[in-house]
Amino acid sequence: MNINRTIAIIQARMASSRFPGKVLADLGGKLVLEWVIERVGRAQAVGKVVVATSTDPQDDPIAAFCEEKGVACFRGSQHDVLDRYYQAAKAHGAFIVVRVTADCPLIDPKLIDRTVMFMWGGFSGGTITPNPWFDFTANRLPPPWIRTYPVGLDVEACKFTALETAWQEAAEPHQREHVMPFIYEHEARFKISVVNHDEDLSDRRWTVDAPEDLAALRALVPLLPEKFSWLDVLKIWDAHPEIRALNEGVVHKSGKDVDDRAD
Repeated sequence: MNINRTIAIIQARMASSRFPGKVLADLGGKLVLEWVIERVGRAQAVGKVVVATSTDPQDDPIAAFCEEKGVACFRGSQHDVLDRYYQAAKAHGAFIVVRVTADCPLIDPKLIDRTVMFMWGGFSGGTITPNPWFDFTANRLPPPWIRTYPVGLDVEACKFTALETAWQEAAEPHQREHVMPFIYEHEARFKISVVNHDEDLSDRRWTVDAPEDLAALRALVPLLPEKFSWLDVLKIWDAHPEIRALNEGVVHKSGKDVDDRAD
């Protein structure tokens, strides 16, 4: 199968309940969303990058930014993010859907590749070799699974057919807002796999979900080499306790938390 049908969909909106406007905040001279788009675009196992935002007028700046940069943008439901993902994936002919959120500016292209390859067996010459065993793969999931990668490196990948089943059947609010829970909450129906690191690094926090997170990454980014991997980030992060202290009090949201502004 050609990798062009592996579509990475980055969900982004301005109306974050915790930190409005975060995706278009400046981080080292680039917007947070710009970091995410550029780094996801370097993944060799991804054929196309699509930003999925909402039709709400306050998300017009996101659509305008994508148009300016020549990045595909799909607009759909503000709160039913599962529907937004499904419609975006369908519109772009996805066979594999890779989910990334726009508040992860340090997302690592090689971790995206590792997640996709773990699911599909590998790729070469522009083609992906299917592994029939898995419908869904991620490098982090909520308990009872164990998270090992730092927060902010989150990647989920699934077959379009699995996403379509979730879209048709998911009824719980958290399943609609967080896109993938219906799949991994039904292990009897889907073949699930998790990519883990050999060391538990889950206490590191490299996302932009709160103002404190942005402050920490603004202090971190100038110290990174021009072409950095997540292991470079880890080395610098662990060497600078004053940076870690900037967001150590932020509590990560649960996978079942939902925006109470949704219908």
